[in-house]
Amino acid sequence: MTTPHALSPAQALPRLRDLIVLDVRTPGEYATGHLPGALNIPLDHLSRALPAIRHAADHGDILVVCASGARSGAARTTLAEHGVDTATLTGGTGAWAAAGHDLHRPEQTSGRTWTMERQVRLTAGALVLAGLGLGRFHPAFRLVSAGVAGGLAFSALTDTCAMAALLARLPHNRPRPGDFDAALAALLDQQRRR
Repeated sequence: MTTPHALSPAQALPRLRDLIVLDVRTPGEYATGHLPGALNIPLDHLSRALPAIRHAADHGDILVVCASGARSGAARTTLAEHGVDTATLTGGTGAWAAAGHDLHRPEQTSGRTWTMERQVRLTAGALVLAGLGLGRFHPAFRLVSAGVAGGLAFSALTDTCAMAALLARLPHNRPRPGDFDAALAALLDQQRRR
């Protein structure tokens, strides 16, 4: 790969047309805004897409993107273990947008999807409130709130999120078969595009 293993938004912008951009967020997050030309290959589908990603890597440099850089870092590590060299976008789509660069937002999904961070905040908050409310009836329910607090602290320390991994499995966060198949076909079509 001729690309460093991490690119800032300023470094990625002039190379965007030459890079194969893989967005490893959930389809719902991808729909809220993604780099122009990015293909949605959710992190939990990476192994299924590996043959197509290997093929694409033979025809161009790959940039892996997520919301902040954590999931793209995990994807980069997984791909490296399978012999695929990639780069990540430092700061993810958040940094891209903060730098004033455009995000592509399909019209039919605008406003109807939530980012994974927002889904986690809602779920964690709801569980804490439920634990505290039910704790009035039986003190053991307060352990739910304590468990969520501990999980959030562990998540921050390890830069992982088990709750996000669970929420990614919900139907609204899963790729539709046609969308995922189209992304795989686009990866396999890289040779003809270049």
